Amino acid sequence: MTLDPEALPDLDVVIVNWNGGGLLRACLASLAAATDAGRVQVTVVDNASADESLRDLPALPRPLRLIENADNRGFGRACNQGAAGGRGPVILFLNPDAQVAPDALALARAALLADPGSGVVGARLIDADGRTARSCARAPTSGGMLGRALALDRVGFVPPHFLADWDHAEDRAVDQVMGAFLMIRRDLFERLGGFDPRFFVYYEDVDLCTRVRAAGFSVRHLAGPTARHLGQGTTRAVRARRLFYILRSAVLYAGKHHGRAAALALLAASFAAQVPLRLAQALARRSLSEAAEILRAAALLAAATPAILAGLRTGARRSAG
Repeated sequence: MTLDPEALPDLDVVIVNWNGGGLLRACLASLAAATDAGRVQVTVVDNASADESLRDLPALPRPLRLIENADNRGFGRACNQGAAGGRGPVILFLNPDAQVAPDALALARAALLADPGSGVVGARLIDADGRTARSCARAPTSGGMLGRALALDRVGFVPPHFLADWDHAEDRAVDQVMGAFLMIRRDLFERLGGFDPRFFVYYEDVDLCTRVRAAGFSVRHLAGPTARHLGQGTTRAVRARRLFYILRSAVLYAGKHHGRAAALALLAASFAAQVPLRLAQALARRSLSEAAEILRAAALLAAATPAILAGLRTGARRSAG
């Protein structure tokens, strides 16, 4: 069968890359080997990578759409950018450190479209050691977020964010699937306005799944489709900024979904508990470099606090209006 590149694809795959290196090439190679690769349009949005990750990319049945940003626009904003140019009825957001099994795309797409009430599906993620990752999560409540910031989940006072007590071995409706492999109906994604660009990275997938469920659709984990996922593939080298964005995004999520008071409490807990606890753990391991990264993350969060507070005040006025 001759491929018609002008025919509408069944699926758009959007990959946001930032210094992905060989991970991106391995990801694209897995997509090229997919059983339905000819019906898949792949878009790579590169957020101003400084490495050579865009060199010698594997060939795909359909020409790769490549968007090269002059600066790092963040994960959610770049995802929206890549999705906007697609034409398929289904979109898969895939991390560059993920490699899909040959049948994963077809299985996930079929499951998503088989149920009109299904809005998002995620695949079973396999970690670097070949184990199933406990990647699905609970919707963050204000009490749960604050409790985890105070490390109360470690003593069982609040449940952990991820569903660590479930083996992910069967299909199941969940609150959230991880953005490493997140497949969504295009019309629903567009109706919701895509990812919230205020989340530079982290919590953008949590926020989207929360809004999908609020719109009356389900979010489902699928055990059949699988993808190998390294995890933190492109952020592990920037520990300070990674921790900063985790803390910042949690506060933004709390403010958006639970109100200004919850966000302020979480921000205070970040400085009073999260940073000191992480610092104590690093020092106990005698890792001075890790301790320095934690202090840099705290400094970044302190510098961002005025803008965070201004955003919370704006959000409160909008709610009142």
